[in-house]
Amino acid sequence: MKKLLTLTAIAFLTLTTALTQCSSEQVAQKPHNELTSRSIKTTPLTPADTSFLKAWKSTTIITEAQVKQCGLERLFTSSLIDDATKARMMGKSYRQDCRVPLSELRILRIVHCNAQGQTQLGEMVCNKLIAPKLLRIFRKLYEAGYRIERIRLIDEYDADDLRSMADNNSSCFCYREVAGTTKLSKHSLGLAVDINTLYNPYVFTRQGRQQVQPIEGAAYAFNRNQRSNIPYKIDHNDLAFQLFKAEGFIWGGDWKSVKDYQHFEYDAQ
Repeated sequence: MKKLLTLTAIAFLTLTTALTQCSSEQVAQKPHNELTSRSIKTTPLTPADTSFLKAWKSTTIITEAQVKQCGLERLFTSSLIDDATKARMMGKSYRQDCRVPLSELRILRIVHCNAQGQTQLGEMVCNKLIAPKLLRIFRKLYEAGYRIERIRLIDEYDADDLRSMADNNSSCFCYREVAGTTKLSKHSLGLAVDINTLYNPYVFTRQGRQQVQPIEGAAYAFNRNQRSNIPYKIDHNDLAFQLFKAEGFIWGGDWKSVKDYQHFEYDAQ
């Protein structure tokens, strides 16, 4: 009888210990379960704001989340000249004597990496013949992290090319003559693009004197092949040069009589 009681006591103690351990494990697991429950109930991230697509404004900076939300296809587009863009151009880049129909032009809305490497909105009016080429070029430049300080319509400078260049603005269409001549520029046809203009100036000779435009870019105009201290420098090793050349453009830096380091033009003929 004593042996039976002893065995019964041992069994009771064993069962009590097991139940205590089980209870302790459940208590220990409770915070983990609560954490899991909180994780499940966490509110998803708010989708990035894409309202800028409808109110596109050059120089606006957007985030990586906004880029991902939109997708690059929506950030590199070509459209007919809309009424709002026409109003901005009339009497400025599109003069009364302009012989190029608006129907021949396109408004590009693109993104680019600015001076700080941030994603920035840009706008450019060009001839419809080169619109697909420019979209390919600027998308590849963006994907490579190539920096272009700003891409604004030259109308933001009242079609003043010197002001635009001094601001290191990159642009395309502007109905005007070649500087120092009465000859229409390729820009008048929307077939020429100027990139990072302050640091890649136009160098020419007039009345026996060498001149630089913009004058603010004079410090970057000479001995360029021997220099490595020129920001945004375009040369044969530059990605922009390589991409424009691959699309059939001519670089003004290769000209003999003048040097237009910012300039790429397309011969539609």
